[in-house]
Amino acid sequence: MLFSTKGLVTRSVRYGESSLVVTVFTELFGLRSYIVNGVRTSKLKSAFKPAMFQPGALLELVVYEQEGKNLQRIKECKWSILYTEIFTSLAKNAVSLFIIELLQKCLRQPEPQPELFYFSEDALITLDKSSVTATANFPLFFTLHLSHFFGFRMEDEYSEKKNILDLKEGNFVSSAPDHQYWLAAPFSELISYFLKAQHPSDTENIHLNRDQRRKLLEACLLYYSLHYPDFGVLKSVPVLQSVME
Repeated sequence: MLFSTKGLVTRSVRYGESSLVVTVFTELFGLRSYIVNGVRTSKLKSAFKPAMFQPGALLELVVYEQEGKNLQRIKECKWSILYTEIFTSLAKNAVSLFIIELLQKCLRQPEPQPELFYFSEDALITLDKSSVTATANFPLFFTLHLSHFFGFRMEDEYSEKKNILDLKEGNFVSSAPDHQYWLAAPFSELISYFLKAQHPSDTENIHLNRDQRRKLLEACLLYYSLHYPDFGVLKSVPVLQSVME
């Protein structure tokens, strides 16, 4: 059967001499893999262009959906959004690749998650138009708010008394826990600022230096590793940190 759906490209791998296997987080079906034939050769006239399938691309698709098949096919494809900066700005491209890799780490079941799709779509569209400060803060905002969709969002109850963030329990407490996974003020307070932000633009007034951002992101990813099985290490982080310096 044929279906129309939006999709966010998360991965693209060469297949044979002229084809690609593309992993797409779709609005209707969740994570899906598609084979795209003849897209990497000039000898064949393909309706698709390789640039459409780079990680981070937002597409409008008409796809075949056959139950039980690991590889589906795309009938029609066009840009849903044409970015102005994500594919040309080093900083924004590094942030977008971090977003995509974090999504890949968390998206393990091929099931519909439309709210997560809309959140991710809006994040990338907003990133494309973000200021320098909002772009630098984007990884922290996205990481902290993404956890909501997987059931382990931190509880924001920061106060002068509860100023220690217990990364194992995901909440703010008044005294240091009996394990090593916690964050004290002022870093715990900064996490609270990001949790209160409803939109990436709300982080415009959170001014951090590179060391603060590095420490906060390390804490957030540690939080994921404590709550998401086999989370592992993100390859995009060193690149992100290098570009942001």
